[in-house]
Amino acid sequence: MSRSRRKIPIAGVTTAASDKPFKQSEHGRERTAAKIALAKGDEPASRKAFGDPWRGEKDGKAFRPDDPSVYRK
Repeated sequence: MSRSRRKIPIAGVTTAASDKPFKQSEHGRERTAAKIALAKGDEPASRKAFGDPWRGEKDGKAFRPDDPSVYRK
């Protein structure tokens, strides 16, 4: 398996080493919004309204046939 190669050159698009800061800030926004809604007596917003992974620093995948490093497993 040392010579195996990836057959389809699809790799992640990233500008950050980790999603941790993004996730921490989004969960903090969610908790704050829930506290405010409960204090007003309203229903809290859906959990899906916060932390959209496509808005994070590490988002999506791309087809990159020209990049030889993508073919490594």
